[in-house]
Amino acid sequence: MEETKRAIEKLGFPPGDCHDLPSSEKTFPDGAQYRVEIPSVEGPASFEAVIEACEQYDVGIHRISQGSGIMLLTDDELEQMAAIGRRENLEVSLFVGPRGSWDVSAMQWASAGKIAGLRVQGMDQLIYSIEDIKRACNAGIRGILVADEGLLWLVNELKKTGELPADLVVKVSVQVAQANPISIRLMEQIGAGTYNVPTDLTLSRLAAIRQAVDVPIDIYVEVPDDVGGFIRHYEIPEIIRVAAPVYIKFGLRNAPNIYPSGTHLEPTSIALSKERVRRAKLGLEMIKRYAPDLKVSEKGAEGIAVPLPGGKVAAP
Repeated sequence: MEETKRAIEKLGFPPGDCHDLPSSEKTFPDGAQYRVEIPSVEGPASFEAVIEACEQYDVGIHRISQGSGIMLLTDDELEQMAAIGRRENLEVSLFVGPRGSWDVSAMQWASAGKIAGLRVQGMDQLIYSIEDIKRACNAGIRGILVADEGLLWLVNELKKTGELPADLVVKVSVQVAQANPISIRLMEQIGAGTYNVPTDLTLSRLAAIRQAVDVPIDIYVEVPDDVGGFIRHYEIPEIIRVAAPVYIKFGLRNAPNIYPSGTHLEPTSIALSKERVRRAKLGLEMIKRYAPDLKVSEKGAEGIAVPLPGGKVAAP
């Protein structure tokens, strides 16, 4: 086993999980160690509710993300999401629409087929996905969320050719579920701008990942029931210390899965969005109480994908 550990270490990876929990020496470009994300903000009304709750609870955030998909926002709604993000100097990260869970495949519902998850199925869906991304970019959006390695690679290549904007930030979904330093470095190499790790990783495993990758790590510190349901508020300071730079994400326990959302679920979406901000208040109070020296980014800091004014950025 020692020979194996030495061989792995020569390749640039830690020779095991980091049980000594070393402090990360990496930061965001502005020197900050953490930023705050509110997930599952499903439309303009929910986004405005988040802004209202941030003012009510005196909570600073840096990114909102959405799960239902770009394709389920009207042109007006898409432009409103971009406009709110631009007004508030916040990153808006929208999920790319076509994926396995919205497709005709039954495999994901089979007991042994869960791995199908949100993967993009077939070349047609890859093309639909790129069209979805172009539509968002044309509205000014500069942050997207993907759950397929092939789509991640394709987006990265199209950024190089100018078919997609070079400043597009690609966030990798928790549903991809790569959970070790080598797998996550591969995601980094093919275009991940930030990576959402599985929700159940221990501090020692998070520390090992941070030793091997440079991109920001996104981690749920309160986890929706369907991806674990953990509430890790007391761990937040240590998560930041060992895994920085990190986006701490406030999901919500004991809440319905509303994907795909729409106006029929809007009151629920608004209520859930407000409570996620309240949960963020609880988490940020933990930081203030136990680790006040941890550094947080300002709104609109370098690397935050604030939407731009709309306009054609790629050929249809």
